[in-house]
Amino acid sequence: MSDIKIYQKLFANIEKVIQGQSLAIRRLLAAFFSDGHVLLEDVPGTGKTTLAKALARSIDVEFQRIQFTPDLLPTDILGVSIFNQRDQDFEFHRGPIFSNILLADEINRASPRTQSALLEAMGERQISIERHIHQLNDLFFVIATQNPVEYHGTYPLPEAQMDRFAMRFSLGYVTQDEEVAILEQQNSTHPLATLKPCINKEDVIDLKKQIVRIHVSDEIKHYIIGLIRATRKTEGVLNGASPRAALSLMKAAQALALFDNMDYVVPDHVQEIAIPIMSHRIMMNSQSHFSGSSSDQIIENILSSTPVPL
Repeated sequence: MSDIKIYQKLFANIEKVIQGQSLAIRRLLAAFFSDGHVLLEDVPGTGKTTLAKALARSIDVEFQRIQFTPDLLPTDILGVSIFNQRDQDFEFHRGPIFSNILLADEINRASPRTQSALLEAMGERQISIERHIHQLNDLFFVIATQNPVEYHGTYPLPEAQMDRFAMRFSLGYVTQDEEVAILEQQNSTHPLATLKPCINKEDVIDLKKQIVRIHVSDEIKHYIIGLIRATRKTEGVLNGASPRAALSLMKAAQALALFDNMDYVVPDHVQEIAIPIMSHRIMMNSQSHFSGSSSDQIIENILSSTPVPL
């Protein structure tokens, strides 16, 4: 199977379940195939969990879901050592983090202590427990969902946690016709119930290898760094985007280029993905918040004012 067909087949399989969200699916797959993690932030009922499940069920890999709640502990995610009476020794029982695709559902309903259990895993693909380092799977992808921080019973994710997510975006509401189609589609049964894997782990690895071969010119690299550095100089911004954001932006742009059947990155690919990758990494001062400015607006202003390479 060719690389572009792997993407197209996976996209079409997910779209059987998710109506009217082609842009969200494209963004999700760009992060997935470029080794990034995704944070879906939206109001309840817009399909965040369904999108995550549709991705997981479309690929023949190990999937685990964690429902984050206020009483969830780090050991519920990572695992715990239990004393074995027969062997007179402690046995490590792996937690759900030892999977290929991990759905962290409503991640901001757990305490900051529990949220931080994912930091090392997302950044280094390993966890440290009781002075032992446990390596995670070579294919490890976290897709987290969260409700807006204004909702009751939520804890804001710390900046270090937010920076581990390559992208943050929302799904939003679909059109009226698409919403009617959802009613018809789910009249008798949910389409997730019949969704089958359409690609396997080897297909994913093959496509990832091709993505890193997509050419990124020096001009595009300077353009990416120019956008990132501009966030650090913008008035009203306390902390701009990190070097990790630049890497995420380049890798996701390479993925988009491959999806478009191109062997090189163009500025349009960078611009398409800039807001989902950069906006959640910007910390604004209180004056900017009170004036009604948003991080999305700041990125849009930077995109419009930064010279585009020809």
